[in-house]
Amino acid sequence: MAKKSPSKTLVRKAAKVKKPSVKKALIKAAKGKAATKKPEATQKKADAKAFEGTAKRWTPAQIDEAFRRFQAAEPEPKGELKHTNPFTLLVAVVLSAQATDAGVNKATPALFALADTPQKMVALGEDRIRDLVKTIGLYRTKAKNVFLLAKKLVDEFGGEVPRTRDELVTLPGAGRKTANVVLNMAFGQPTMAVDTHIFRIGNRTGLAPGKDPLAVELELEKVIPAKYMLHAHHWLILHGRYICLARKPQCEKCIIADLCQWPGKTANTPP
Repeated sequence: MAKKSPSKTLVRKAAKVKKPSVKKALIKAAKGKAATKKPEATQKKADAKAFEGTAKRWTPAQIDEAFRRFQAAEPEPKGELKHTNPFTLLVAVVLSAQATDAGVNKATPALFALADTPQKMVALGEDRIRDLVKTIGLYRTKAKNVFLLAKKLVDEFGGEVPRTRDELVTLPGAGRKTANVVLNMAFGQPTMAVDTHIFRIGNRTGLAPGKDPLAVELELEKVIPAKYMLHAHHWLILHGRYICLARKPQCEKCIIADLCQWPGKTANTPP
């Protein structure tokens, strides 16, 4: 039987009490507990704590074997955001924050048909951009960022998408993860963009435990063999998106299940 929450228990006690002052005190205490009680831990925090201090680290041989299998299964993995050049990729990634790639892909064809360069995006204007991306979450803020980043590219970068992380993160709406995606997909740099899927895998499997995305990113860059780094980002994202799911991981379909150190895995199936 599920354990009753403290606040509900106090409310029930208050209902049975006849003395007004005591009843009032119990209700006040119940409300206080309800207000201070933390919501259920997000999957991200749970994953980050899963191996904290107790992780059985993968050996270099196990890591090499895992990525050998990823490569054998899909030699040339591709990102799922639709784009035609580095600029449209940058815009798509900015729009994808807290949204699905599928949702972004429904909105961007019409946008990119009208504006596939920074100059055209600036000419399109923020209002028109907003109308075209309004099906995407946080579309008002994102439309503003897209307009401003396009303007900054025109004003400060000659209309070209910069090829360094330090420059990319100065663009409105573009953080470290966005920069890493653009550098990897547009310019072929071996970067590691840690999204919620890679963060989960790094912590859940024991491959690269870390308390935040940056810690996981740096750990993955340290342990993944250089020969796999160009595609490692995509292999891990796709694995997290379709196999190592947040709520119901499909361990029976996982090609690295026998290497995974997660105590909650439901299968230990070798490839």
